[in-house]
Amino acid sequence: MALRESFTELMKEAMKAGDKRRTGTLRMITAALKDRDIEARGQAKGPLSDDDILGLLQKMVKQRQESLAIYEQAGRTELATQEREEIEIIMGFMPKQMDDAEMTAAIKAIIAETGAQSVKDMGKVMAVMKERYAGQMDFAKASGAVKGVLSA
Repeated sequence: MALRESFTELMKEAMKAGDKRRTGTLRMITAALKDRDIEARGQAKGPLSDDDILGLLQKMVKQRQESLAIYEQAGRTELATQEREEIEIIMGFMPKQMDDAEMTAAIKAIIAETGAQSVKDMGKVMAVMKERYAGQMDFAKASGAVKGVLSA
C-alpha cells in the first residue's frame, strides 16, 4: 500500500480509537500532501511519489524539532511534549534513519561511483544521495559531510 493511502486508513483507525494526537498529526500530514498536490498542479507535475512524501515528512520532523527546542528553552513543557509526540508519529512512517557511520560510508561510495573530485562536484553527489536515500538521512548534515570528504 502506498504511503498516501496508508495515511487515510490510519487516520480512520485513529479517529475510531479516539486518539486525538495521532488523528491531528495524520490530518496535518494529509493537509501538507494536499498543499503539495495543489502546488504541483500549477507546475503540471504528476502526483507526489513516495520519495517526495518521505522528503515532506522529513521536513515536517525538522520543523517540529526546531519548535521543540524553542519550547524547551521557553519552559513550555506541554507544547514540547506535543511536539515530541508528533515527531514520534511522523517518524513511524519513515524508514530507519542512517547513523553517521552509515552516512559516511554511503557518501564515500557515491563519490567513488560518480568520480567526484572536488567540492565543485558536490551537486552531482547530493543529487544521487537524495535519489537513493530519501527519508533516510538529514541532507543538511549530509551536505556538510560531503563537503568535508571532497575537500580533504
